Amino acid sequence: MRIVIVGAGMAGLAAARSLSLNDHDVTLLDKGRSPGGRLATRRIGSATVDHGAQFFTIRTPEFHQEIVTLLAAGTVSEWCRGFGQGDGHPRYVVEGGMNRLAKHLARDLDIRCNALAFAVRPAAGGWVVALDDGRDLLADAVVLTCPIPQSWALLATSGVELPGDLLATEYDKILGLLVTLDQDPLLPAPGGLPHPDDTFGFIADNRAKGISATPAMTLHATAAVSEAWWDRPPAETEAHLLAAAGRWLGPAAVVESQVKRWRFAMPRQLWPEPCWHTSVPAPVVLAGDAFAGPWVAETGVARSNLEGAYLSGRAAAAVLDPRLGQPSTVSSKA
Repeated sequence: MRIVIVGAGMAGLAAARSLSLNDHDVTLLDKGRSPGGRLATRRIGSATVDHGAQFFTIRTPEFHQEIVTLLAAGTVSEWCRGFGQGDGHPRYVVEGGMNRLAKHLARDLDIRCNALAFAVRPAAGGWVVALDDGRDLLADAVVLTCPIPQSWALLATSGVELPGDLLATEYDKILGLLVTLDQDPLLPAPGGLPHPDDTFGFIADNRAKGISATPAMTLHATAAVSEAWWDRPPAETEAHLLAAAGRWLGPAAVVESQVKRWRFAMPRQLWPEPCWHTSVPAPVVLAGDAFAGPWVAETGVARSNLEGAYLSGRAAAAVLDPRLGQPSTVSSKA
């Protein structure tokens, strides 16, 4: 089949790899400058900063098989087994930053970045995916891995009707403060703090994680703080977050700072299946981090994460090619 996938984050990359390796003609579109979505890494001077996802877990055989070569090479390594007391489950980081994992998954794929999909319209026996630059791509099937509101907008003239509960999916916004420092901050080992105060939901020391050669921190604001400051002037927002970050810097001084905005950072509720699909008038599959399925239920993880998005992408591929089989749930080796 000719398959167009919109969104080159974890779910889109997983779907594209599965389908491409099984001889389908797959084109992956992303409006960004590079693939990865929240597998996002930024260089600020001599510092390397993960500004989206800070780590990932491996609890299923499918995801382990995808990562095993990177583990063997040392490109992926264990950061810690939880924060504070810990829970025994390894948290993994990527040498050089999380975006390197996206590049690993993207190898040999037909990925077109800076490509903004505008609409999905029915064509004879399939679909036309219209781009905002006037180009059209023909497809036998379409996979949408962007946030649900964006997927719905793409399908507005398609004739596809999404379930009301899926359309009602809401997302938290998250503001991220990125800072480079003149010395290491005052974060306890292993260099990560979940919910450290009323302003921040997670703080990470990128040098303690082993990805930055020089001191640098990522501070993600809580959903409540992000919502309250989202529409404020950028300079005021940055100043507010910097003032709140001071207690975690210790004697370190800020060399440079930036604010990163994640408009659809985290779904507030999850669709109970790993993806949603219809074959009328032609196959369309929705996947991504808003989809849960049995993996989330069995692990007890309340929200989707990178591994959940990966499994959602694999499930979307299996809908289009049943030979691929549905991903398993949780491995016996957590």
